[in-house]
Amino acid sequence: MQITTLAPFGAEVINIDIGSVSAFQFDALATLIATARVVVFRGQTIDDAALTRFLAGFGPLMFTPGETPVAGAPDLNVVSNIGRVNTDRPPRSVFHTDTSYAVQPPALTALRPVLLPQRGGLTLFSDQVRAASALPARFRDALMGRSVLHQTTGPDGEPEGTRHPLFRRHPLTAETALYLSTPERCTAISALDEPTSRRVVAALYRHSIRQSSLYRHAWRAGDVLVWDNRVTMHRADHADVLDHRVLHRGMVQGEVPLAA
Repeated sequence: MQITTLAPFGAEVINIDIGSVSAFQFDALATLIATARVVVFRGQTIDDAALTRFLAGFGPLMFTPGETPVAGAPDLNVVSNIGRVNTDRPPRSVFHTDTSYAVQPPALTALRPVLLPQRGGLTLFSDQVRAASALPARFRDALMGRSVLHQTTGPDGEPEGTRHPLFRRHPLTAETALYLSTPERCTAISALDEPTSRRVVAALYRHSIRQSSLYRHAWRAGDVLVWDNRVTMHRADHADVLDHRVLHRGMVQGEVPLAA
């Protein structure tokens, strides 16, 4: 296995077949993903069943209700722009954390490309450990220990949500990350009124996704991309995409978020 560091963060791994990873390698790979934030495994030829087995080596898989399951691989879901290219309903993606409103949000997410566009279709990532450490100390100290309501809409149309620490401690590295999702989901900070909460969340969100600090993943055939949802946010870049983009996604369930 050969590992190359990417800029401004991330890692590229070659000379490994993730379809045949041995049991003792999973701890090392989990640590690599946690410290690199995003890891791309190049040159993979695995199918959906092999991706499912690989992810299960890190823990139980989880599925977001409402997503489209992959035929024959019900633990995975389809991510696709088919039918939405060059229409008046182009795909919309904003920086977010996958299923952050769950009591135990996913620790890891993986994407396997099935169909790549001729041009465009990058996936962008923010480093939320860097975002936390780059906050002014006075601002960080004033917010440390607070929680944020991560909200969604339930099956009956009523809002549902879970409170998580704004500053989250990673269980493997003990690093502190600014744990956010899109401001549409992060609706309230403890001990702040609603207008102040929304202003603070918006400011933290802008701080997190500064263009100079993002990793931009340009997809290649054979990539399998795995990232740590505890320390990143991400979004698809649908600008200037030429042709269809289809990926299959799997998620590994995490722990109840730990406060920093």
